[in-house]
Amino acid sequence: MELFAELFKSPIGILSLITIVVIIMIATYLFFWVKKQVEKDGK
Repeated sequence: MELFAELFKSPIGILSLITIVVIIMIATYLFFWVKKQVEKDGK
C-alpha cells in the first residue's frame, strides 16, 4: 500500500500515473484503428 500512497501523493507519482493512463488510451485507440483499417482493406 505504500506504493499507492507514493503514487497518489507525490507530483512525480501523479505524472507517472497520468503517463500510464495516456499510454493505455493511445494503445487502445491504435488497436481499434488498425482493426478497422484491416477490415476495410479486406473488403
